[in-house]
Amino acid sequence: MERQDVMGGVTAQYVCVHVPEFPAQARLRLRPDQSKDAVVVIEGERPLQTACSANLRAQHMGVAAGMTRAELDAFPELIVLLRSAVEERATQAALLQMVAAFTPRVEVVPSQEAFVCVLDMAGVQWIFGDAERVIAAIAKAICSLGLVARLASSCNFHTAVCAAPFARSKPVVIPAGVEREWLGRLPVSALGLTPEQTERMTLWGVRTLRELADLPEVELVVRLGQHGKRLRQLAMGRHQHLMVPEEDGLAFEDAAEFDAPEDRLDSLLFVVGPMLDQMLLRAQAHAYSLASLTMTLALDGGAEHVRTLKPALPLAERAVWLKLIHLDIQSHPPPAGVVGLRVSAKPGKRGKVQMGLFSPQLPEPTRLDVTLAQIEAMVGEGRVGSPRLLDTHHPQDFVVERFVVKVAQSKSEHPRVSAVLRRLRPPATLHMWFDAGSDRPNAFALEGRRYRVLDAFGPWRRSGEWWSQRVWSRDEWDVRAIAGETAITCLIVHDLLRHQWALEAFYD
Repeated sequence: MERQDVMGGVTAQYVCVHVPEFPAQARLRLRPDQSKDAVVVIEGERPLQTACSANLRAQHMGVAAGMTRAELDAFPELIVLLRSAVEERATQAALLQMVAAFTPRVEVVPSQEAFVCVLDMAGVQWIFGDAERVIAAIAKAICSLGLVARLASSCNFHTAVCAAPFARSKPVVIPAGVEREWLGRLPVSALGLTPEQTERMTLWGVRTLRELADLPEVELVVRLGQHGKRLRQLAMGRHQHLMVPEEDGLAFEDAAEFDAPEDRLDSLLFVVGPMLDQMLLRAQAHAYSLASLTMTLALDGGAEHVRTLKPALPLAERAVWLKLIHLDIQSHPPPAGVVGLRVSAKPGKRGKVQMGLFSPQLPEPTRLDVTLAQIEAMVGEGRVGSPRLLDTHHPQDFVVERFVVKVAQSKSEHPRVSAVLRRLRPPATLHMWFDAGSDRPNAFALEGRRYRVLDAFGPWRRSGEWWSQRVWSRDEWDVRAIAGETAITCLIVHDLLRHQWALEAFYD
């Protein structure tokens, strides 16, 4: 029986997610209509572009990595797409965010043609069940992103990484203690050997991991150094690994690039739809809705067209979001052709509005958002909302604010504090000191004691001609002052006609 990895008394359990042909899958993720066609992704500068990734249908036609553009043109039904680093980063972020719903400990393993990550699932059997159920749930979640992945589970980190690429028909669960026997059937290329190591193994006649594990360790170290010992431990399923998880972060972003400038609204919505579907799935996996959504359109010529949508309440309804996006783009079309699209969203908790028993009936928030967007599309931006006067002396100064739905808060969560104003009859006359060069109170004398002003808020002009600044008769200040160990919060008034200061009230 081989030794198992144990952490704090809990047997380690790792699940490796291997996404083959990642450049091709990243491009097809947002293009479900092309998933059944033969597609190849090319990279490099013209005319030296070569194939770097292809889907399964293209591979069955004979397409292989390294083919030139001229060789690919020989396939009449083949769809050729350019490699997109933007879409690959967005796909990787979406995948990591989806698997993070199962465990926060996820490590990305570097790979050239595939995307590989390993999940530390130690202890989660109390939540998701045994290894078979865990790996089935992960496979279902990844499939919802439109990706095809190969999964393998083992108590050894590197064993799961080696086995995952060969789990083509179904996920593989390797029981503890049989790592060496299971790995023995795999070719030595499963270890990701360097060209020099591959050549050495070929000269020695070592073709499988079983043959590598049977080699004497001392002689192997003499010829290959410590790398030889490491390769032998990997082949036996014994090599230990210090896991370095990815930093945790919750961000909903996605991106797509177009091969040619696009100016049709239907085409843009056709690409935004799958993005929105996957964002909603990832948000629901974390028990969130989408509170706001920002679309950044990269225009032909290098400019950008940015639009932000923020409904009254966080939404999880795809149809409502698509309608809001449609109305917004229709009202604010991009000034040039679109060559790229980046969508980012902020998560939010879906709030429920609890109205009073005798409160008037209000429209449903999601329908209100769509209705307001339709009205704004007809009358213009900034002309729909509730007017609010500005803090000026001119009644014509006002702004239009968007309608919002206020969510009722419990009194225990947000207690309402109100101060009691205790007035003096008559007000106490004060002798004042001011800051140098201003009328701001610095100190005052009350009942033979000098109070130093800590905070002063004002002046609040309470009487006079409010439409003019020329005739005023009374200013008020809210002041917090201290004298020794005595602190007071009070209301001080300034009579502008008599040039007198007085303390009119205390705040209790």
